[in-house]
Amino acid sequence: MAEKKQGVSYESVMKDLKARNFSPVYLLMGDESYYIDKICDYLMEHALQPEERDFNQVVLFGSPSVTAVQVVDQCKGYPMMAEHRVVILKEAQNLKNFEALDKYLENPVKSTILCVCYKNGTLKSPKTLLTKVAQTGVLLESKKMKDYQLAGFIEKYLKVRNTTIEPKATQMIADHIGPDLHRLTSELDKVLISLSENDRRVTPEIVEREIGVSKDFNVFELRNAIINKDVFKANQIVQYFDNNPKSGGAFSLLPLLFSYFQNLMLAYYAPNKQNETELAKFLDLKSTWGVRDYTTGMRNYNGMKVMQIIAKMKEVDAKMKGFNNPNTSAGELMQELIFFILH
Repeated sequence: MAEKKQGVSYESVMKDLKARNFSPVYLLMGDESYYIDKICDYLMEHALQPEERDFNQVVLFGSPSVTAVQVVDQCKGYPMMAEHRVVILKEAQNLKNFEALDKYLENPVKSTILCVCYKNGTLKSPKTLLTKVAQTGVLLESKKMKDYQLAGFIEKYLKVRNTTIEPKATQMIADHIGPDLHRLTSELDKVLISLSENDRRVTPEIVEREIGVSKDFNVFELRNAIINKDVFKANQIVQYFDNNPKSGGAFSLLPLLFSYFQNLMLAYYAPNKQNETELAKFLDLKSTWGVRDYTTGMRNYNGMKVMQIIAKMKEVDAKMKGFNNPNTSAGELMQELIFFILH
């Protein structure tokens, strides 16, 4: 039996799986389905040999017609001409009662590998089930990735595939796609296929060609224009987004700009704002490259103005959602916001 694993990471789970160090139960839950699917798919493809799957691998889907008792019945079966029996429960969030599973984990069948995929939230009841999973198997909570973590994810995803990426290209992809890891990795795979064997570096030009985000008119460039108080460029980009809804539009611009000014407000409280390394650590940035945006921002915007900008963004966000806004379009609201920020 595998060692007890509590608070484990995706990487540690995959390391054990590749070493064929299987646990009797995997409870994979959370709002980020990417890691849940990756672990589940690996188990389905590698725990058994192809010729063993017909008799030893069962996939169930949580629904009103499937009960925890039925899942447990499958778990209590023994493998036929194989070392393991694999039981996969997908969409477990649709299962109404987990009591039978809770009871089963008091004495799970050692030859069975049970994988429970609980998406769009976390399992709250019964609490004893979570404790038993942590004690006997793997309990993984897959959380949505924060915007500031996307650059590191992109760089790491490409690095293990022997590919590097320019910082601007990284930010273009992160800003354009956001924290949807399924879509993000799909777009990165598209970029990887386009690269030649002799040149494994991703540039803004490649991102523009393969993903369709303009290297000149994107959130990254808008943020740069705002940071540097380039009024003409900022308005030019906002107008581009308003005229090209498929590029993202105002609804994609606002959260990313809000994230920047929120961090900028935090930067004022850094104990050593003049030291790039210390400021990067305070803001939880991966490198000092991104710190320059905040040092420039602090030169161009004082703390009071940043507070006013954050308040204005909240007002604009509410109006975009229809509150106290009978007829002003999202594009007009963004133009109003950009004017407020830059003046």
